[in-house]
Amino acid sequence: MLLAGCGKKQAEPAAVGQVIAHVGPDDVTAQELDNELRLANVPVDKRSDAIVKAALSRIVERKYLVQQAVAAKLDREPTVHLDLLRSREQILAGAFVQRDLSSKMSAISKNEIDSYVQGHPKQFDQRELFQVDQISFASPKDVDALAAATKDFKSLDQVEAKLNEMNIKFSHGTATLDSATMPAEMLKVLDARKPDDIYFIRSRGSASFFKVTSVDQKPLSTDQANELAKRELRVDIGRKGAEEISKAALADAKFDGDYARIMTATAPTPATPAPATDGGAAPGATPAPATEGAAALPGATALPGATPATETPGGETQKDEQKN
Repeated sequence: MLLAGCGKKQAEPAAVGQVIAHVGPDDVTAQELDNELRLANVPVDKRSDAIVKAALSRIVERKYLVQQAVAAKLDREPTVHLDLLRSREQILAGAFVQRDLSSKMSAISKNEIDSYVQGHPKQFDQRELFQVDQISFASPKDVDALAAATKDFKSLDQVEAKLNEMNIKFSHGTATLDSATMPAEMLKVLDARKPDDIYFIRSRGSASFFKVTSVDQKPLSTDQANELAKRELRVDIGRKGAEEISKAALADAKFDGDYARIMTATAPTPATPAPATDGGAAPGATPAPATEGAAALPGATALPGATPATETPGGETQKDEQKN
């Protein structure tokens, strides 16, 4: 009985298995390493010894730091406790949303894809490639000064001269704008363009002036159309799903005190911008914050939600040349 008992006790660690390292009282398992590599988007065939070493080192360091934090009783601090709770909620919420989205995507039929393609001709059968001449640069801090200086400009040569005068480094080159991936309001503005129209857009710290030089008709192939339609349907399903979840969550919640008033108050309706005119903002555009979004400059039509050089399903590319 004693020998049998010892044998059973010794077999337990083998049954657990998968332990590949020890950090004090904590173990590191092969599953943890696989998950670390998964989150780093490292495919199985790319997991060299150097990559595995780096990933395993990160896990060891993290576990070591957690042990130090617990020993210092940081997990008992109110803000840290709330942050841990928030992280858990975010992970579980994200996992639910992803599973729900995957389930809905798997149920999309060919008829739904075909219907989407037929309902959006500008993205598929009537797809257009806008060839543009563009000047790109980092957004200056004083955008108002640039706006005032360029409000009456009608050529990119004038823009270049002004940027040089203001000591703003820029590149001048060509790019392709694709109606298949372009925001609808931006496409509407470009379709109504005049020969001497210059457009300005700003996003994520960069900015560009550009002018359309030509437009080419290039319908997507069947495979490209199906792939793009699936991608757009995924975005649409995700957006609608987020709206449904938000409504369901708020309907299920009960608020106390003054928060009941705050949460039931009707939000003010945002001002609707005027239709685009010469020097006006594009339809649907909203005033941009100081560092993000599209900025409306007098003398140039602002295009919301895009950068001039976009990735296209057909693989078109852009060319830039440093000018100063």
